[in-house]
Amino acid sequence: MTAWVLGIIGGSGVYDIEGLEDPRWTTVESPFGTPSDDLLIGTLGAVKLVFLPRHGRGHRLPPTHVDARANIDALKRAGCTDVLSLSAVGSLREDLAPGDFVVVDQFIDRTFAREKSFFGPGMVAHVSMAHPVCPRLSALAAQAGRAAGARMVEGGCYLAMEGPQFSTKAESNLYRAWNCDVIGMTNMPEAKLAREAELPYASVAMVTDYDCWREEEAHVEMTHIVDVMRGNAQRARDLVRRLAMALPATRAPSPIDTALDGALVTAPSARDAVLVDKLSAIVGRALATETA
Repeated sequence: MTAWVLGIIGGSGVYDIEGLEDPRWTTVESPFGTPSDDLLIGTLGAVKLVFLPRHGRGHRLPPTHVDARANIDALKRAGCTDVLSLSAVGSLREDLAPGDFVVVDQFIDRTFAREKSFFGPGMVAHVSMAHPVCPRLSALAAQAGRAAGARMVEGGCYLAMEGPQFSTKAESNLYRAWNCDVIGMTNMPEAKLAREAELPYASVAMVTDYDCWREEEAHVEMTHIVDVMRGNAQRARDLVRRLAMALPATRAPSPIDTALDGALVTAPSARDAVLVDKLSAIVGRALATETA
């Protein structure tokens, strides 16, 4: 049993967390690049919380330029045990309306211009992504969202597109034919990197629009979704507060805590020492287990 350290990655419209005790913005450097912003660290009740605005304060970064490796590595270095993602999405289903929250449980990754792994030549690893989110954290987030007054839908497939442009109508209809439920630009490769970092990850996708497939709706434009985004952001902050207050007093281990066991395939004699050093926060536990 350990203490919870809850990492929160805030998406569009969520650039801070209200109600933190002893809040402080802290710079955490990563060997993988520059995180989106400093980390806002404080406590909610008995839980330490580490918040990172995904696009930076003031929304400086477009999706492709969000350095997900640096972000996840920084959260790991800050001691996070679990990570909750909040992100704005478009709906690909008639029954998912603007204002609804979807607790995602699957992804299709259509991004192509991003670094997708911490590992590489000289340190190869293959982690399972069959079930890409943490069921425990997802269930707790759903409960907190309902308590915050949001309509929560548990389960859904998130199509991650590169952006920054929105979909064409043909693309939107294609993704609907694939049985995707929501579309966004940021949860991949974030979820993959969280798994490599042995961080249980949950995603709450906040619906702002119907993308462009729905004939009776205006095509998605930022001016159409800003008001919905504001309302979503306030409910998301309340969700985070209620989640922190509802967490068990101590954190039981998760199978994701040891996701790298058996995943490191490069022989110790063939490992790149420079890359291993960069990976210190990511593989430290797994390497210690190898030599124990």
